[in-house]
Parts: sequence; structure tokens; C-alpha cells
Amino acid sequence: MKYETTIGLEVHAQVLTKSKMFSGCSAAYASAPANTVIDEVSIALPGTLPVINAEAVLKAAQTGLALHCHVAEYCEFSRKSYTYPDLPKAWQITMYDKPICEHGHLDITTSAGETRRIGITRLHLEEDTGMLQHGDASHSLVDYNRAGVPLMEIVSEPDIKTPEEARLYAQKLRQIVVYLGVNSGNLEEGALRFDANISIRPAGQQEFGTKVEIKNMNSFRNLERALHYEIERQRMVLESGGTLYQETRGWDEATGTTVSQRSKEHAHDYRYFPEPDLPPLLLSREWVELRRAELPELPDAKLARFLSEYGLSEQDATLLSGERETAAYFEQVLATAGADKAKPVANWIVGELFRLLKDGEETLADVATRVTPANLTSLVEVVANGEIGSTVAKQVFEEMYRSGDSPTAIINAKGLRQISDSGVLVSAARAAIEANPKVVADYRSGKAAAIKFLVGQVMRSTKGQANPQLAEEALRTELDG
Repeated sequence: MKYETTIGLEVHAQVLTKSKMFSGCSAAYASAPANTVIDEVSIALPGTLPVINAEAVLKAAQTGLALHCHVAEYCEFSRKSYTYPDLPKAWQITMYDKPICEHGHLDITTSAGETRRIGITRLHLEEDTGMLQHGDASHSLVDYNRAGVPLMEIVSEPDIKTPEEARLYAQKLRQIVVYLGVNSGNLEEGALRFDANISIRPAGQQEFGTKVEIKNMNSFRNLERALHYEIERQRMVLESGGTLYQETRGWDEATGTTVSQRSKEHAHDYRYFPEPDLPPLLLSREWVELRRAELPELPDAKLARFLSEYGLSEQDATLLSGERETAAYFEQVLATAGADKAKPVANWIVGELFRLLKDGEETLADVATRVTPANLTSLVEVVANGEIGSTVAKQVFEEMYRSGDSPTAIINAKGLRQISDSGVLVSAARAAIEANPKVVADYRSGKAAAIKFLVGQVMRSTKGQANPQLAEEALRTELDG
């Protein structure tokens, strides 16, 4: 029997603010010793009262606008009651039936080239929980450093059909929140976390299947793997005559399986009611439009502009617009080099610069003080002027990447300037001809491509410094003479 898959994602994105959601305590907890970034509010001491973080509200509204959501004029916080030890007051302050943003969407493009629109049900604000550290069977520890950090929960419609679409949606969402500067995008530290709701049903059936929630997926790869596994597990249960139950399952990366954790709670289990210690939020249309005006150029718009304005290839434009920092650096270089140099500048960035960054541990921000816009512009110019060839240029780029010296200084210090002296080139051409009689015979018998091998030998003997065009001319003169 064929089955249809229905997937919805709940993405939890920590909001980059200096303080926590409802107190002035620092939100920078990631590298702090356990239970050192806490205050009276985050550990719920008696008599403490929450105060709304205005910066978190602003960034949540901007995120909603970037996701084509409607920003509500009236929204409020509620208490979500539950007794897990990661929130000491036994409830979480969150938004329930009156969220800050609703009815948005995100477009993705699948590997088959199909554009799919994924609806976004809501985006709401809440406080993050503490973190449990499980020891042996006798005990667990809790660290409250994370408790109270501002958190956006972004809930999709059940529009996702495949694990690939779920991964693409999550990756696109990460790209947008990082572009906006509202989230670090760091999955390893838990700044961005995914829960998936998934069900299957016989093809053609209108009614949804039994929904299962999957937690603990800390990477895009694990998100896709967990969904593939769960689809197959549910299919096997149904085809063996079994029954699926609404439950929460955890992803076990080591075994590549999902494991049952608890039966799935319903909204009434949490006993939501309006938070009595916080006023509702009233967001004027003028305030919302100011937030809209503050939005940066987003990835899709930047990609389209890079294609139309600079004439880049689809691949280069995608790579250069993928991260806001990379796009900004590219355009900083063009501000120095000129827009007509877009293609060679793009080649250096997506080629040598990306390669060296991948091989090392530095970020683009770290190396941009060495591979400055002025230095990269200078390198493009000396290549265009024929002062050095492409092979030597790569050597110069790597030296510039390491030292921060200008291309001209490196070329002069190492004597790398391209050889155009006819006497030197003729001598090198004669040596290549004498050392390769078979290739010479091939050339003279009509195999014109043989000349390329001889040019390579001249380049090799001159350590890449010969002007390739002049070297080929010298070889043809000697061979045809």
C-alpha cells in the first residue's frame, strides 16, 4: 500500500538579546559554569515578578514580518503549567491563543527543482527552560543558566511532505533568522532546535493519520534521518496490523532510531490561562511598519539582485548570498574594485577564500582584516594586467591570507612577477622542445593540442611565472620555423 506523509515542524529559536525574557539577568549562558547565570526571576524565588524584554518583542515582530506573517495588534502571555524540573516555578510563561505573529509562509526549492510553499501557523514568544544532565540511573542534575532566555517558537502548517522538504525548510528558516541578526544559528549550542510532528495515511485518504512528535534532533542531517526512520517505522506498524498511538519520541543518534518517551500531551493538560503578572502587548500599526522598514535585504531578494545586477552564475550567486556576512564582504570588495569586476572577485571568494576557510578554524570576520577589499582588488588588478599568471596568483592569495601583506609587496619580495622577456621564453621553449621529441612529433603530425603540453613544460620550468600566451607564441615560432 502507498502512504502519504504529513509533517509539521516546531522550530525553537533563541532570541539574541543581552538579557533574559523576563528579567535583567544576562542571556549569555553558553560557556558559563552551571547555575551561575541566574537571578531571582529565572529560578522563581517567591515574591519576584516578570518584566517583558522589549528587544525580544521587537525581534520577534521582525522575524514574523520576514516570514510574511501578520503581526497582531493585541497579544498576551499565558501560563503553561507543567511539573518538569527544568522550570522551577512549575509553569512556563509563553503565548497561547494570542500569539504575536500568525499566518505566514516560507518558500523552498526541492532537489527536483519544485518550489513548495510551507505555511507558518504562528510565531510566539516564551522563556526557555533549564537543561537536565542525566547521570546514572540514580540521579539527574539541572542547570538553570538557560532558564528564562528569550525563545521564539515558529510552528509550520502540516504542509511538508518529505524529510527533504523538512530539512530545506529548517535550513531556510535558519538562514533568515541569522540574516536578521535575531539568532546565532548555532545548532550545537541549542540556539536553534527542531521538533517534528509526523503522520502517515493511505494514499487518497482525507483524514490525517496518528500524529507522533519527535524531539532531540540537533542537526539538519539528524532531522532528515529521524523523519525517514519514523516514516518506515509507522509503515511497518500499520502493515503488520498494529496501532499507532499519539506520543512523543526521542531521536537516538547512536542507534539511528526513535524511542518512545511519553504519551503526547494535549493543550488542556497544560491548563493554560492568561499570565496575571504581565500586561497584554498592544502593537500599533505605526510600530509594526517601523519594524518592517528596519528589515535588511533578505536572502531571496539578495540572490535575485546578485544574478541581475552582477551577472553571476546561479551557483556563485547562491553561495555569496547565503550568509549575510559573506554577501556584505563581496559588496565591500566591489565598492573598491568596481561592479565590472564582480565575476573575478566572486571566483576568488568562492574558490580560494572558501577553501582556506574550510581548511582552517577562522571565520570570514577573522580573515577579512588580512584579505581586505583593497588587497583583493589589487590581486584582481595585477592578474588582469598580466603581471602574474593564475598559478602564481593563487600562491600570492594564500600568502596574503596568512600574512595580510598586499599582493604587490608579496610579488616584489618573492620575485614572482610574470616573465614576458622574449629571450627567456625562447630559451625555455627550446628546452621544452628538445626534452619532448615525441610530443613535438605529435604536434608536427597535426595534433595541435600537443602544444598545450609543451606550454605546461615551459610554465613548470619557470615556476609558473612565464606569460602563458607569450610562451605559446615562442613555442609555435620554434616549432613552425
